[in-house]
Amino acid sequence: MKNAILASTSTLHGQQYLSYLLPEIAKLFKGCSEIIFIPFARPGGITHEEYTSLAKKALQSISINVKGLHEFEDKEQALKEAQGLFTGGGNTFLLVDKLHRNNLMMPLREQILKGTPYLGSSAGTNIGGLTMQTTNDMPIIYPPSFKTLGIVPFNINPHYLDPDLHSKHKGETRETRIKEFHTLNTQPVVGLREGSWLEIKDNDITLRGTLSARIFTVGKEPIELASNTKLTSII
Repeated sequence: MKNAILASTSTLHGQQYLSYLLPEIAKLFKGCSEIIFIPFARPGGITHEEYTSLAKKALQSISINVKGLHEFEDKEQALKEAQGLFTGGGNTFLLVDKLHRNNLMMPLREQILKGTPYLGSSAGTNIGGLTMQTTNDMPIIYPPSFKTLGIVPFNINPHYLDPDLHSKHKGETRETRIKEFHTLNTQPVVGLREGSWLEIKDNDITLRGTLSARIFTVGKEPIELASNTKLTSII
C-alpha cells in the first residue's frame, strides 16, 4: 500500500520553498504530527542541519514538525518508526551514495511499500524510480549502486526541459540524453516538468499539476501525458 508524492521540484520560480505543494503535502501527511526528513542530497553543499531547518520552517505552517534523519543514531529504526518521510532535492549521486553506504535504501523502500506517507522532491523523486541513471546531476561521488527505491516501474527525469527553439545552444537536449539512455536501458522514463508531480495511491500513479509530462519508451516516439491522467494506463 503506497501513499506518495514525487514532485519535480521543491521551489517554483518566485515562490518560497514547498509553497506550491503545501495543500497536497497537508493531505499526504494528514494525521502526522512529525515526519523524518532525509537531507543527504545537500543542495549547494549546505549542512544537514541547515537543510533540515529549511524543511522544518516550511512545514510549520501546516503544523507538522520535522526531524532530520542525521539526528538519529539508529537511522534504520528511525525510518521504521516514522509517521511520514520526506527526501529533499540536491545531488542525486550524493543522496544515493549515503543511502546505500548506510544500508538505508531497502529499509526506506520497505517503509514506503508498507504505506508510510512519502514525499520526494527533485533528487528525492529521482530515487523513486528504478535507478538514478536519468538524473541531471553532476557525478561528484561514486555510489556503490545506481539502483534506487523502485516504487514506480520506470525512471524519472525531474526538472524536464523542452528544447528552446530560439536558443543558439547546439548541445544535447534532455530528450537527446534520455534517448541515449535508451540505447542501453529498457525501462520507460517520465520527464516531469516544473510544478508537476506524481501522486501514488496503492498501484495507481497519476500525473498532477497544470502541465503534461513527456513519456519516453524504447523503440517508440515520445508522447505527452496530460495532467490528471493515470500512468498505469500507458506504462
